Amino acid sequence: MQVKLKSLLKERRVKEVILILLFCFFALSFTLTYFLTPFIANKMRKMNKMGVDFHKLNKPLIPEMGGLAILTSIIISSSILALFKILNQTVISSFMLTILLVGLIGVIDDLKPLNPRLKPVLTALASIPIILFNAYDPRPYLPFVGKVRLTLLYPLLIPFGIAVPANAVNMMDVFNGVMPGTCSIISLTALIALIILGRVNEAFLPAILLGSLIAFYLYNKFPAKVFSGDVGSLTVGAALGAIAILTKIEVIMVIALMPHIMNAFYGLSSIGRLYERREIKSRPIKLLEDGRLAANIDEKAPITLSRIILAQEPLTEKQVAYIIMFLTLASSILAVLTLVFIKVGVF
Repeated sequence: MQVKLKSLLKERRVKEVILILLFCFFALSFTLTYFLTPFIANKMRKMNKMGVDFHKLNKPLIPEMGGLAILTSIIISSSILALFKILNQTVISSFMLTILLVGLIGVIDDLKPLNPRLKPVLTALASIPIILFNAYDPRPYLPFVGKVRLTLLYPLLIPFGIAVPANAVNMMDVFNGVMPGTCSIISLTALIALIILGRVNEAFLPAILLGSLIAFYLYNKFPAKVFSGDVGSLTVGAALGAIAILTKIEVIMVIALMPHIMNAFYGLSSIGRLYERREIKSRPIKLLEDGRLAANIDEKAPITLSRIILAQEPLTEKQVAYIIMFLTLASSILAVLTLVFIKVGVF
């Protein structure tokens, strides 16, 4: 009895230490992004790498590629995490290589826009490290079905698991604060899900991502002082996809990402092909003289989540951003509830 009690106390202390380290890595990622973002923004300003904020009446020029701070912070934090050997080294290596590859694709796209058909293919190929290192479990848990063995099919789905969230997050990054705001909520959802599942050691990946996103939100929220660029949005989306695969919470993340996935689906189905925002002549949103945003009634304009939100009445950019974040919060709550129901045996 005494031996068992000592064992339980030791296990409890280990969990407490891991939780403290979890917060430390969250804080590390936050701090790195917080100080790197203005540094990178100033560099972009000097390089004249600026983007127009189309949803403002005065059309201000904002430094681009601030997402380099997110990418750098995640890589540094993950590299330090690898030294602690808390998480499987194969998992960390796969995670880092995947987002590095996607980040590189984002940098290239920011400097010289890629063909809209090529970008999803390249982001899909960035999943190769996960497949080569065999850092996945081909037995995902599906509600009402249970664990499904997909030994041959699962590796073929992994490229979609990276490309879809990467490009979906990229397509949603059109309003100040929306990308880091919504993806912070989804990262927190992944963190909560892994703690509920008792896999605290795997929660370090979403904790690192969450810290970086919250710090970046402080600069990207309305009115934005810096844009993430494709290097930011693609990296964050790929990181969410990689976390889903590497930590085996695929269904939870699909539910949490539903607003982003639906937004991408609406746009692609209305245009009928893969497209870049830059090449769309008729934008889904128009700016009114009073500074509010309204849905474009032009049939040639793509259908997007924001256009649907604005279909009823014009709103400010900040209001639209909050509605999108609320929808993400709702889908994330549904994701956590799904996990709870799975745990208690309802699903």
